[in-house]
Amino acid sequence: MGQFKHIASHRFIVAFAAAACVFGAGLDAPRADDPAFVSIAAGAYDWNRQKDQGVEVRMEYRHDEKWLGFLKPFAAGAYTNSSNSFFIGAGVLTDLYFGKRWVLTPSFAPHYYNGGNEDLDLDYALEFRSQLELAYRFDDRSRLGLAVSHYSNASLGETNPGTESAMLYYSIPVDWFD
Repeated sequence: MGQFKHIASHRFIVAFAAAACVFGAGLDAPRADDPAFVSIAAGAYDWNRQKDQGVEVRMEYRHDEKWLGFLKPFAAGAYTNSSNSFFIGAGVLTDLYFGKRWVLTPSFAPHYYNGGNEDLDLDYALEFRSQLELAYRFDDRSRLGLAVSHYSNASLGETNPGTESAMLYYSIPVDWFD
């Protein structure tokens, strides 16, 4: 049952993130005045399968530039203290607005992965992170959100164990490159 739950959650996250990125421009594209963000996050690593549970912390830079009118590039790094793993990568995201305050942000990014242990090793240096984040947007445009993400090697390794993270994000507007 645990393997089915893992596969079902992975497929849902990947399918929803991909669909939202592809069709997101038709809903409510990113606001023209949205700034770049530095996002910090902390949460539960491997909370779904529970083979190597621990704390994951992240830092991301989310650019304000838009590609194709709705995709925004971002760079991310993460560290888990349970297995001394780390991830570093870059990808794309889109912000889908529900009114003035609520923002749904699907994202996808390939990551370099290093780490693992006998409890959980993701089995390949290239991992793909798909994520959904729902955030509340404050008057100063900062955001507080919850995210669920999935790391997968897309069966490039001998095995594809994958894992999920549940994260609390705080995104701070910045104008470093303006």
